[in-house]
Amino acid sequence: MSYSGWIIITGVLVGLTCGITGSLIVLRKTAMLADAISHTVLLGIVGAFLVTQSLNGLPMLIGASIVGILTAFLIETLNKQGVQKDASIGVIFTTLFALAVVLISTSIGKQVHLDTEHALMGEIAFVPWNRLVFRGIDLGPKAIWMLGSVLLISLVVILLFYKQIKISTFDHHFAILIGIPVTLIHYLITTLVSLATVASFNSVGAILVVAMLIVPGATAYLLSERLVHVIVLSGIIGALSALIGYYFAVKWNVSISGSMASATGLVFMLAFLFNPRDGLCIKLWRQLNSKG
Repeated sequence: MSYSGWIIITGVLVGLTCGITGSLIVLRKTAMLADAISHTVLLGIVGAFLVTQSLNGLPMLIGASIVGILTAFLIETLNKQGVQKDASIGVIFTTLFALAVVLISTSIGKQVHLDTEHALMGEIAFVPWNRLVFRGIDLGPKAIWMLGSVLLISLVVILLFYKQIKISTFDHHFAILIGIPVTLIHYLITTLVSLATVASFNSVGAILVVAMLIVPGATAYLLSERLVHVIVLSGIIGALSALIGYYFAVKWNVSISGSMASATGLVFMLAFLFNPRDGLCIKLWRQLNSKG
């Protein structure tokens, strides 16, 4: 596999993984929770290193999951105590993210080989050089394996709990009445978002991963309201955005991850303007035809 090929595969996997899991939080109207988790998982990564003295994938995923669930729990706790939801998100994610930045800036944190620029922006161009070697056999970039594993986990969880996710997403009160553990489903989805975030962390960073988590799901929701269609379309849109973004990044010699994230906005705008159901330009066209 060529150097460019690994980058393209990584970007596509980021788009698929984040698009599929992100679609669930978009439909549940908790999109900004992804913003919070994408920042606070940095604390989980640093914490995992301090405990294990290693940056291996599994400790990072466990640390990120714990902090992701903690983030959601603290936000819900503040909200139940009368603090507005958006204010709760702002308080928790800035506090936990700031704590992670402080730890990185200490002599202990510097051993993690992270800095704030890397944490915020990531660098997908370095992914092909960080290889997974098992018994002397080069198995390819670690990011590919981590993203592939998280994508598989996400698909299995969504398939196993599809009915519960669907009912609790579209009719929260009915889900409670028929005995669906809505709180458990909420934290299960939060865990999937945390895993997707940390798996994409090295590739696109904490800020740009938000675009991959939210925009494909929002775009898919413009095209369909059926859960299964939104999930599938979100993955496709995320992967397509990665391909478009890589093309323009190479053409214009700009940031690859930034170009991929920008491409999600471009695809969203096209769907907003031209989707057959209720695109803005389509509505105007219909109005002009009706008057004519």
